[in-house]
Amino acid sequence: MSELVLTILSQNTSDTNSGRAFMRLRSRFKTWEELMAAPPDEIVPEIQPGGLARIKAPRIKGILEEIWSRLGSFNLSLLEEMPMNEAKAWLRSLPGVGPKTAACVLMFALGRPALPVDTHVHRVAQRLGLVAAKAGAAEAHDVLEAVLEPDDVYPFHISLIKHGRRLCRAQRPLCERCPLLAGCPFGRSYVGAHLDTRSHA
Repeated sequence: MSELVLTILSQNTSDTNSGRAFMRLRSRFKTWEELMAAPPDEIVPEIQPGGLARIKAPRIKGILEEIWSRLGSFNLSLLEEMPMNEAKAWLRSLPGVGPKTAACVLMFALGRPALPVDTHVHRVAQRLGLVAAKAGAAEAHDVLEAVLEPDDVYPFHISLIKHGRRLCRAQRPLCERCPLLAGCPFGRSYVGAHLDTRSHA
């Protein structure tokens, strides 16, 4: 449950901000039952540091209510034994839970080989040609998971995030310093275009 709520809070914000919002939330509401019973207007101030609080507060409350109605508890251990596709579908049927949030819960909380595709993973995978240029993040989850061995999913996820933050940035990527340049269609094109620009300057 903690991973699920934290991932909702992390949407469209930094890890620092979402972590602060989560700690404030757990400090104010000691149990999930207490949080579920709270009106959204009492939840909003606690998660304000994470941004989009007026959207996330009712979303979190709705998720808690839905889980309680299904299970009568907040114990999500049933997801450990479900086949992967069923576990993903169970999570994604919760209000406001998409493929990335479902994968985060399965990977980080339960140690299952589900691949969260955030903006960094999506961008790097597209530039390397691992997924089609027009493939959305939802499609990228399935495409990338299908070509990875289960033991490779977590290190692949972490490596692409680090690479996307350090070198393969959205704006002004550092392609000339990239160790993957020789196998990267985007990088070769980007470097070539910039060399042409310099030669005509």
